[in-house]
Amino acid sequence: MNSHSPALSDEHFMARAITLAARGLYTTMPNPRVGCVLVKEGQVIGEGFHRRAGEGHAEVNALAAADPAQVRGATAYVSLEPCSHHGRTGPCCEALVAAGIARLVVAMQDPNPAVAGRGIAFCEAAGIDVKVGVCEAAAKQLNAGFIKRMQRQQPFVRVKLAASLDGRTAMASGESKWITGPAARRQVQRLRARSSAIISGVDAVIADDSRLTVRESESGLSPEQAGPAPLRVVIDSQLRLPPAASMLSAEGRTLIFTTERREPQTHALTRAGAEVIELAAADDGHVSLAAVLSYLASTESCNEVLVESGAGLAGAFMAQQLVDELVIFMAPTLLGSTALPLFDMKLAQMSEQQRLIISDVRAVGDDWQIIARPA
Repeated sequence: MNSHSPALSDEHFMARAITLAARGLYTTMPNPRVGCVLVKEGQVIGEGFHRRAGEGHAEVNALAAADPAQVRGATAYVSLEPCSHHGRTGPCCEALVAAGIARLVVAMQDPNPAVAGRGIAFCEAAGIDVKVGVCEAAAKQLNAGFIKRMQRQQPFVRVKLAASLDGRTAMASGESKWITGPAARRQVQRLRARSSAIISGVDAVIADDSRLTVRESESGLSPEQAGPAPLRVVIDSQLRLPPAASMLSAEGRTLIFTTERREPQTHALTRAGAEVIELAAADDGHVSLAAVLSYLASTESCNEVLVESGAGLAGAFMAQQLVDELVIFMAPTLLGSTALPLFDMKLAQMSEQQRLIISDVRAVGDDWQIIARPA
């Protein structure tokens, strides 16, 4: 028997379930990342995690890894409430009940309003002792995008920027390769890999002929770890993206959001492989960024999106209060006063300043990574 107190034991095994869930960081989209640990008399008897949409859920994989005779009377630790609906796989709550578990410990309730609480209620109705809320904050952090999409029909918006120590992102000419070193660039590839979509403005794409793809050689991810190619999203109100742009010949899909499906540009871009989507213009005449995010959540089931662009688009996302997280890589270099800023934001007074809450600062190679969120 485990000599720890029940509360400590629950947190210990749930931490393991969340660690397992994180192994699906790059692959589970549009599903949440979920881990499951089966415990009997203080010993792990089976564990599993959800790897890809359409494949086995964490609970089913954990049950498959365990001796069925041992599962009877065991405790199941699951980082997200067991599903109660019939999708491409059967309901996990039914599988747990059928397996004969005696106790269920859940980190967080399913954020989908249509199903929230049903898996828990099903298990309770079957006589299983259920405890909810163990390591809840860590579970929510792992699935912040899925939660936001379920509750608010918007994806989690992460803005990535690379800057010099004096807060500059490119020379006045637009030249920006490379401010940061290889370790920071590897981290950026991993940010891309965990995202459902990468969003950029047409000016930045034209300036760098960006492909907005995950470079496997740089990311360090094995084919088994890597998920589907993220959607490439270009904000292009005037349809100025050239049909010869490199991204249009890359693997995966490119969505171009515009305010008007102009011809012959639309025809040329469509022939080149792009999908041109017309959305209403915002008050400034540009594509409504809020409408883009809603489209990506509702039509494309995007949980997390990464904004990689210049100061203009980054500033627009900030000004419109659409940013959930900033990831800023600062390099030990100075680019000078004529270089371009991190954000193009027309703030005139100190009272207009945008306060941030910094949650993490760490060295990445020779650079510094700062993670912050708007206050």
